[in-house]
Amino acid sequence: MKKYILGSLLVLVSCTSVEKVAEKEISDNETKDLGKTEQLAQIFEDSDTFRKTITGFMLFDPEGDSTIYAENENKYMIPASNTKLFTYYAGLNVLGDRIPALKYTIKGDSLIFWGTGDPSFLHPDFGTDDVYNFLSSFEGNLYFSDSNFNDENLGPGWSWADYNSYYSAEKSPFPIYGNVARVTIEHIEEYHLAKENGEYLINPKIFNKYIDDGVLSDNGRFVLERDRVGNEFEYAFTSDTSRYQTDKPFHYSPQLIVELLSDTLKKRVEYLPKAKLPSDHEMIYSIESDSLYKKMLLPSDNLLAEQIMLMISGVVGDELNSSAGIRYVKDNFLSDLPDGANWRDGSGLSRYNLFTPRSMVALLEKLDEKVEETQLLDALPQGGKQGTIRRLYANKDGGEPYVFAKTGTLSNNHCLSGYVITKSGKKLIFSFMNNNYVISTSEVQAQMDEILWFIYENY
Repeated sequence: MKKYILGSLLVLVSCTSVEKVAEKEISDNETKDLGKTEQLAQIFEDSDTFRKTITGFMLFDPEGDSTIYAENENKYMIPASNTKLFTYYAGLNVLGDRIPALKYTIKGDSLIFWGTGDPSFLHPDFGTDDVYNFLSSFEGNLYFSDSNFNDENLGPGWSWADYNSYYSAEKSPFPIYGNVARVTIEHIEEYHLAKENGEYLINPKIFNKYIDDGVLSDNGRFVLERDRVGNEFEYAFTSDTSRYQTDKPFHYSPQLIVELLSDTLKKRVEYLPKAKLPSDHEMIYSIESDSLYKKMLLPSDNLLAEQIMLMISGVVGDELNSSAGIRYVKDNFLSDLPDGANWRDGSGLSRYNLFTPRSMVALLEKLDEKVEETQLLDALPQGGKQGTIRRLYANKDGGEPYVFAKTGTLSNNHCLSGYVITKSGKKLIFSFMNNNYVISTSEVQAQMDEILWFIYENY
């Protein structure tokens, strides 16, 4: 009896296994029979990852002027740093070939100057001395005014808790040193701020006088924190094994700017709070605009993006105000988007920003039409090669990059929008927008990687 039961079970298991194999073969055959767009749709439908996210997606063929596939393409999503694509397009349409660096007028033996928002002055990543040489060589009195600045230092919808982080540097009319203090931390028995000739290794050096010894944080880690509305830095010791540099945003005030300028130029600079910018003012230009856009897009630099929108407002109006710049660009260059953009800042730090995937695609089509292809693709992060996706979306065949796209990441949100150059040589536009998830971003990226590679191989 036991042998009979065992035999029956073996037959049952065997039949079940055959059925499962047959079902798999049928499923595989059905997949092979599906068209490539249906297969793409099947990947989305079967994705465990996308069941844990709110995802919008659109794949568009600009040559055929047709949508290949879309999911929730008309739903508004938080774009994060995909917003910088809007800022890039804005700059291309307004700023011209070179960045406006300084507005000034000369009265007698006095030079009065106003900032334009140009972020390149003494920035560690730019190599221009035009403004520095102009100011330092003037034989007379120097006066700085910020009367044309009518904005907040932090953008709308930014997290106030991020003020102490390098990616949340403050907006200002006259950025200097990238609006951050760069500090060297080293390990000699314990972690501490590095010193040389009795001074902390901090640039600008003037911040030496703003540093106070503090206490360890609750978890015993090294601390370097700035007052939220001031420039006093507190730090504490802890043990570790390396040396590094860290950037800490400083708080803008006109008094700090004239102090920094006086120290840097080695000549006195005074503040004139109410000096009105005359209509017949002169202008100095600094770096090439394309170099600024590339520096913004590849590492996703928030300060550069914010300052671009400030500069735009100063070109089209009398005041430096990001919201005014955004309104101008929306009214004059983006009124034909399929869905109106709820656009609130230049960088994408604001969670008030809301765009749809199809509006992102429409913007990318505008960029594709406005910028020569080699220049456009070179300015963007490239999968497996450069920028924020240098370790992602690499060509699995070992060939040239095929994904050229801007990332956008905030906690619980990750987006990627740009271009795919397929194996057949077609250039397709896509926008991935993933919001409101609590899984790891790496899981979302892995699913996107599968889909982008499928697109590369099949279109």
